[in-house]
Amino acid sequence: MRWFNHGTIERNLILMGVLTLITVSIGGLAQIVPLFTVESTIERVEGVRPYTPLELSGRDIYVREGCYLCHSQMVRPFRDELERYGHYSLAAESMYDHPFQWGSKRTGPDLARVGGRYSDDWQAAHLRSPRAVVPESVMPPYAFLDRPLNYTDIAERLRAQAAVGVPYTPEMIAHARADLEAQARPEADPTGFAGRYARARQGAFDGDAGVVTEMDALVAYLQMLGTLVRFSDVTPEQLRQQ
Repeated sequence: MRWFNHGTIERNLILMGVLTLITVSIGGLAQIVPLFTVESTIERVEGVRPYTPLELSGRDIYVREGCYLCHSQMVRPFRDELERYGHYSLAAESMYDHPFQWGSKRTGPDLARVGGRYSDDWQAAHLRSPRAVVPESVMPPYAFLDRPLNYTDIAERLRAQAAVGVPYTPEMIAHARADLEAQARPEADPTGFAGRYARARQGAFDGDAGVVTEMDALVAYLQMLGTLVRFSDVTPEQLRQQ
């Protein structure tokens, strides 16, 4: 029909607005409606679990200190990134992050795979005095993190995470304080803690098992990043099947 030529539409703002609304609505419905037929858009990957209470405290400190402003936590699927950092990031690795820490700027290296690359002592020394171990570093020192960690509200923090979908069970919430202390003290009985948090490591992360510090929490968080998934067992075919 001649009435619906481009010139007519572009000169009639009301008509253009209505047609734009119809086009956007059709496109939006085509993308949104199919999502109601799937349980989740995130692939299921074996090994991913919620943060332990100590790791969650460390993550909160990481966010509080603005570490995400200089460090991303997302390995992109490019050859140079895979060679430097390892396997590309999976959505499942961030499914319990509120908010996620992907980032878009790297003043420092990406930390998605930093867990286990360095010892606890190295991580603590680097946080206390970055240039003592990496002379070219521009990171400020965080020696003040050796102060005691305040975790009196850790059960409430797990409960808040559970309210937004993180699968913390009533048992995890009830034992939150004990589990935090057990992870930071290598001599503690690991039975209950290990049963609730698979592949979680105990240790005196700051080098001193006597007091649970903010340094303990932050190092525990850094040391688990990228360690939950066995990437040798993850293939594109498996992800499509899941």
